[in-house]
Amino acid sequence: MDYSKTVNLPATDFPMKANLPQREPEMLKLWNSDKIYERILASRKDAPLYILHDGPPYANGHIHLGHALNKILKDI
Repeated sequence: MDYSKTVNLPATDFPMKANLPQREPEMLKLWNSDKIYERILASRKDAPLYILHDGPPYANGHIHLGHALNKILKDI
């Protein structure tokens, strides 16, 4: 049974395959050169501390889009 028509997901330019071994070094280089982590810390310097208690992302099977959605919804 084809369930692809039953899911209403946005159309994106994201590739179907992540190719992380090739892409992660490029992303890390950009994050380091732009000091992304330092900028995030600085932007929250005076913000109240919050703690997000969360379990393992894929304890019951392979990771999928639902795990990402769950984490995003918890974060907003």
